[in-house]
Amino acid sequence: MHKLFIESQSRKDMLHRVKGFLTFISFERGIMLFMITMGATFLMAEKPTFFGAIYLGIVAFCGWSGVDAINNVYDVDLDVKSDPLRADYTKNLGKMGLLISLIFFALSMSLGAITGIQLVTVFVFIGILAGVAYSMPPFRLRQTIFKPVVNLSVGAVPVLIVAAFFKVFSVQILALMLLMGISTAVNSLWEDLADYKSDLNAHARTILVTLGIKRGLYLTIIMGYSLIPLMILVGVLFNLSPLYFVVLSGLITYLSIRLIQNRHVLVGGTQNDTESMLKLGEAFAKDFVIIALVHTTNLMINGYLIYNQVFLI
Repeated sequence: MHKLFIESQSRKDMLHRVKGFLTFISFERGIMLFMITMGATFLMAEKPTFFGAIYLGIVAFCGWSGVDAINNVYDVDLDVKSDPLRADYTKNLGKMGLLISLIFFALSMSLGAITGIQLVTVFVFIGILAGVAYSMPPFRLRQTIFKPVVNLSVGAVPVLIVAAFFKVFSVQILALMLLMGISTAVNSLWEDLADYKSDLNAHARTILVTLGIKRGLYLTIIMGYSLIPLMILVGVLFNLSPLYFVVLSGLITYLSIRLIQNRHVLVGGTQNDTESMLKLGEAFAKDFVIIALVHTTNLMINGYLIYNQVFLI
């Protein structure tokens, strides 16, 4: 019985460490960049292959994981309130946290260099450079109103990497780059909803802290809806299947229902119910992460379907 208890506790500790590591590198956002890159590969290449798409996806994943790892090292004190698990894991890592981020950076640069295309390596380096300026002092753009601008590069760089790899530059690619760039910029605003308290206590000057939680929440909603025309444009330019538009309509409907369900907080947000606005912001931040992941998956799958002549509808 005692042995079974020890084994059970050991498994729990292992799962706790794995979960801590995944939150440390912000695994879900790395996966989002991975799928953006795969989707861009399927859309740009005349004869896409899973190997090529996965390879370029790993390049983007490693670069983003390194950026998030180094950001979380310097955000450890802020994460104590917003993400205790990540903060605890990061503190336990100590200097190993920086080493892990450097390993991811080295992997991304090496994989980019292996392609033999200089422009690919240049774009990988630009993405890493933007991430360092985003995370590390003395820049720490993550705590300024320029945070969404830096995040715009995070979404645009994977598309540029794929464009450089296949030597394809066109109006369609520009539209896709803008969609992915602006999407990640807006996504950073959504994530700030969950970090509002810690950013405020740290005297950060992010857009949401500058505007206040109520106006900041309104801004994130408006920016989310403003992406719809660009999403539709990308679908039209790349002749994506009806499945793309069906899923997109579902996401828009889901977001609209969530807003209607919480209209009493949105419309009646005064100084007396700031706490309600904060809780709603945290809930929306989770919703927006799901929406972003579903949309990137939708784009990736439809890109693959359209160029492999698979028609589901």
